[in-house]
Formats: sequence, structure tokens, C-alpha cells
Amino acid sequence: GEQVGLVSSGAVACGRSMVTPGSSLDAVGCRQVFSAVGQIKLLNIYSDMFAEYGITVGQVLTQKDNFANRRAYLNQRSCIDALLESGVLPILNENDTTSLTELMFTDNDELAGLVASMTDASLLIILSNVDGIFTGDPAEPSSALIRRVMPGDDLSGVIVTRKSGFGRGGMGTKYGVARRLAAEGVDVVIANGERPDILHAVVLGDMDAPARILWLPMPTSAPCAGGWHAVLPLPRGPYTSMPRLQRYCSATAPSVCCPWAPRP
Repeated sequence: GEQVGLVSSGAVACGRSMVTPGSSLDAVGCRQVFSAVGQIKLLNIYSDMFAEYGITVGQVLTQKDNFANRRAYLNQRSCIDALLESGVLPILNENDTTSLTELMFTDNDELAGLVASMTDASLLIILSNVDGIFTGDPAEPSSALIRRVMPGDDLSGVIVTRKSGFGRGGMGTKYGVARRLAAEGVDVVIANGERPDILHAVVLGDMDAPARILWLPMPTSAPCAGGWHAVLPLPRGPYTSMPRLQRYCSATAPSVCCPWAPRP
């Protein structure tokens, strides 16, 4: 079957409801407190949810420096490989307790794109709270959802740069990540995580499913031989829908699922 990983934010949002930071703390200090406290709650929620399906989860906290330093990059990739080989679902998030503000990821869409490249993913599913990219402003009745993006299509003129919830990013960063990964040979789907069974529909390849957009990879795409972000194909397999987990993912900041394949 599939090997699946999850990139999820939500630690800071969880922490906000649990603790009141000291009055002398600045914005960075408050974020560190929220993240440190909220990360425990977030992983407990995921652990309990996946346990209902007999799946063990493991936490991988990362920061942008880990993708700039080759030794840290390879060590991080080895950790994810070890978890997958052991039948553990990796849940990745930025380590907000130690990340410097100026060196933080733009958002978790950027992190998910880097992780998808690093782990040789063949499919990246980005869950959002909107249906996808439309031919115009989604609020306008005349706008239609774009279902399929062909290689070379430029949608920059129809991107609406709204952000969601506590997230730092928006559709603009999702679009950038999708274009880059599609050029590397990775299928990318942006879907509305609030739609029932949307993950099930996406993985089964239901092109008639509502609220999804598929980026088709470049037909001449090839892995980057010897590079840090090589991408290899992934065999398809069975998939089990997890509606309770999907509801939680869509209730937090946008989450991302990456099916991964073991390296040859």
C-alpha cells in the first residue's frame, strides 16, 4: 500500500487556548510558548485519531536550516525513512520554538513542497479551506473552478491572495509549490479539506470529485540526479478513508498529506 506522511501546522493555534504568556514577552516569546505547549496537544490529538485505525505516529520537527545544510538534510531524510520502514506515520511541522522569524518557512505549503522533494514523493495533496483556483474571484458567480492544470499553464493572473485561519500562507504559495513540483514530475492536488471524503476521492483519482484541482507533471520531467531534491515515482495502492482525521485537519491550519515511496 501507500506510505503516507503528514505535514501539519496547528501547534501555535493549540497553544493559544491553553496558556497565557508572561506580560513581558514579545511576539517571538509568545509564539515560542504557544508552540511548545501546543505541540504536545496537537500530537496527542493526532495520536488518538490514528490509533483508531491501528496506526502509530511519530513527530518530526524541522526548520529551514535543515534544508540548507546537507548533513542536516540527509539526517532528516534518514529519520523519515526509518519511521516509514518501521510502519510509523511521520507528522512534520516547523519547530517554532527555535526557528528564527527571518528564517521561517513562508508557510507549511513551502515546507510540504520541500519534504515532498526530499522524500521522493510522487503525489502531494494540499488540503485547504477553499475549493482551489478559480477562473476569477471565487465570490463571483461567473467564476468556475479550474479542474486540471496542464504543463506550462500560467494561472498567476487569477490567483486570489487570501489567507486562512492562523496560517501564514495563501493560494499564491500553494500555486508556487504546485508549479515547482509539477516541473519535477510530481502530481499535485489542491483540495478542500472540509469536503466529506475528499482524500478518498483524490487518492482514487476521481476527477469528478468536487473541490479539487490537479497539476499534471511535465511529460519530460526527470529526477535530479545526485541532487538534494530528487523525485522518483510511487506505486499506487489501497487507501482507507479517515473522516474524523480529515475533519480535524481541515479545522486546523491547512494540512498537507504526502504519499511516499521507499527508495530503491
